[in-house]
Amino acid sequence: MANQVKLSARPRTHAGRNAVKQVRANGAVPAVIYGAHETPANLEVDRKALQTILAHAASEHILVELEIAGDGGKSTNKLSIIQEVQHHPVRGDILHIDFHAVSMNETITSEVPVEAAGEPVGVKTGGGLLQQQVRALEIECLPQNLPDFISVDVSALNIGDSIHVKDLTLPKGVTALAEGDITVFLVSEPTVAEEPAAATSAGPEVINEKKPEAEDKK
Repeated sequence: MANQVKLSARPRTHAGRNAVKQVRANGAVPAVIYGAHETPANLEVDRKALQTILAHAASEHILVELEIAGDGGKSTNKLSIIQEVQHHPVRGDILHIDFHAVSMNETITSEVPVEAAGEPVGVKTGGGLLQQQVRALEIECLPQNLPDFISVDVSALNIGDSIHVKDLTLPKGVTALAEGDITVFLVSEPTVAEEPAAATSAGPEVINEKKPEAEDKK
């Protein structure tokens, strides 16, 4: 199951482009928290703390207990899941993060990575190629049952065999939302490079007849 992490946050009172630039200049990341029973609120979180959490996670969809600072040194704790992380398209910097407030007794939907475990027999002995068609699976579960990833044993797959969503053994309390017939893994036949066509023994015809010389112009 996914580890629940803690992250400090502060209310962000000013909105707009200039305010967001100032937040980033101060070493923080602009954020927002929302949910079915939650009034959307603008926040900011420490960039380094957020980067550390993401660096140690299998995906960006992480269960987080936000400690939101309040007046008089009091703080409010809100359980949330990271819904979306926006990155700079070139530098990769974190530009913004969305938190979705959740309740421990209400189901949530999320995407979790799918990982292969073992080496397929069709690859080991037959030279086949393991192909992964689904990298992340959309699931439904209670927050405490959210897995870090879904491990799939592919060691028994021979050439031509496949594993579909309906074949997956999911952790307790986890339900896949994708259609059962979708292929997750398959082992295909080895690819054989096509040999170049053999050159014919008869080469192109060469004309050796000497062309008549042009008449001298007088």
